[in-house]
Amino acid sequence: MFRLHSLRARIALYFAGFGALLSLVMAVMVYQSAHDLSVRLIDETLTAELDDYIARRERNPLSLPPSTVTLQGFVREASETDGVPDYLATLPPGRHEIRVGTLSYRAAVLDRDNARYYLLYDISLKLKREQRFAQQLSIVAVAMTLLSALLGVFLSGAAVARVRDLAARVRHRRPEDWDRPLAEHFHDREIEELAGVFDRQLSRMRAFMERERAFGADMSHELRTALAVILSATEVLLDDDQLNDKQKARVQRIERAARDMAELGTALLLMAREDHAQPGGGCQVAAVVEDAVERQHHVLGSKPVAVDVQTDPALVVAADCGLVDILVSNLVRNAFSYTDAGSVTIHQDSRSLVISDTGRGIPADAIDQAFLRHFRDMASTGAGIGLSLVKQICDRYGWQVRLESGEQQGTTVTVVFAR
Repeated sequence: MFRLHSLRARIALYFAGFGALLSLVMAVMVYQSAHDLSVRLIDETLTAELDDYIARRERNPLSLPPSTVTLQGFVREASETDGVPDYLATLPPGRHEIRVGTLSYRAAVLDRDNARYYLLYDISLKLKREQRFAQQLSIVAVAMTLLSALLGVFLSGAAVARVRDLAARVRHRRPEDWDRPLAEHFHDREIEELAGVFDRQLSRMRAFMERERAFGADMSHELRTALAVILSATEVLLDDDQLNDKQKARVQRIERAARDMAELGTALLLMAREDHAQPGGGCQVAAVVEDAVERQHHVLGSKPVAVDVQTDPALVVAADCGLVDILVSNLVRNAFSYTDAGSVTIHQDSRSLVISDTGRGIPADAIDQAFLRHFRDMASTGAGIGLSLVKQICDRYGWQVRLESGEQQGTTVTVVFAR
């Protein structure tokens, strides 16, 4: 496919420019050569006619100068002051081009034996022929330019064919093909070298991905093991009747932190996968919202905050429920955490989720950065990955997320699940 701003287009443009320059130079050289040749032939004709007339006049002083359709001669003795037209009287000896009315002449002026000879050659037809010749050369130059451009398009296609082949092989390369080097398919020196560079880079990427995969698998296993131990221990402690309320509250806090850590780790592992399968049954957002509100309600503590929850069970999204839970839990936790008094409204309808609070809000100059990783304003106490993770989940599924806030004016987050 021929596209502008591509390598093929540049090669074709270079060919067209080279063809235009070469055609222009050749046209100018041919035109100048033809012009010089015609002028030289006319000058030789004038010289021959002048010599012939001077010789005849020496034999017969009464001989008349040439007077034909193309030649017109005049002679003036040194003692005379007229006898020639005014447009010739001021011409010095030599060769000249003059224009008389609509006609153009090549004039030869010669002093010989106390007389000045004038001989005019009509070059009007010659100038018209040269004009037509210049037009023909211009047409040839344009044709050569177009031909060069077409040739450039054709040759550029052949020149970049191997590059396109290499790009196609890289584009459609599958993990099972990584052991077969790209360079073995190409024998052109430059393309083979480029393919070798791709092979080396792909090998480094493969090694890096293997290290990352191994690290993720090992860390996931070790982290899950540690969290399972913590959760089992907290479960045993919570069943112990000897613990007082204060101790149980601390154990419950440890349990919630461990569960949040497990959920966050699961979400991060799911987000790290390149191909994430979506369950066929989908996820009911209303159930996730209600469960998240119940689990995060402890964040409010004894704060005077009224919570209003409205859900619609009809909304089912084709997404992993774990990721939907992470999204909703982060938004609910933020609303509960940064609202000291007032209300938190959670409204979920058939296409969106809107969470509004009357909390401290976000400064206007920081709203654009709220979804950046590790962003924290002056009042934040978290790690700054909650909203960033929400944005990543929305981007994965093609959802829209909007944030409206102002300092001490509360915050409203809207997630539109429809693509």
